[in-house]
Amino acid sequence: MSAAVHLSGPGRPGPDLPDLLARVARGDQDAFSRLYDTVSGPVLGLVRQVLRDPAQSEEVAQEVLLEVWRTAARYRADRGEVMPWVLTIAHRRAVDRVRSAQAAADRDRRSAAASHTPVFDEVAEQVEGRLEREQVRRCLKSLTELQRESLTLAYYRGYTYPQVAEVLGTPLGTVKTRMRDALIRLRDCLGVGA
Repeated sequence: MSAAVHLSGPGRPGPDLPDLLARVARGDQDAFSRLYDTVSGPVLGLVRQVLRDPAQSEEVAQEVLLEVWRTAARYRADRGEVMPWVLTIAHRRAVDRVRSAQAAADRDRRSAAASHTPVFDEVAEQVEGRLEREQVRRCLKSLTELQRESLTLAYYRGYTYPQVAEVLGTPLGTVKTRMRDALIRLRDCLGVGA
């Protein structure tokens, strides 16, 4: 017990789509208006099924109908009916939009991954700095008193070698030798390569 359903209304035949499209190809705006009224609903429905986004679907449907206006002369009746031709254009345009959006998302993801810099861990940096300072203090304690004083004056107070020799009352040559020996011992104690 199924009743026949007519999309164009009960008892009224639908418009002659091939004739309308031929008139659209010649630039007939009234024919395009009638064609638009007939195909815009199915076009929007198909595009919405592909895109799922109402705003983008409306935009793509408008693009499709504009393309139908521009390419109406390319339609060939011997290759198929008008409605499937229009819906093929709509489907292709919707799939292109999905692919374009996916490509943009992939580009953004690759760009974000390439520009990702690790987060600076301030606590780890502080702990590492403390451990290094403690190791330097331990290694300084292993030096002789003259070596430790010479390095402290030169590297922590900024004295020159002659100034260190003057403060310590030691010949300049002796200070240079002691500092060289002290630096070698520090290097070995800290495990720094030569």
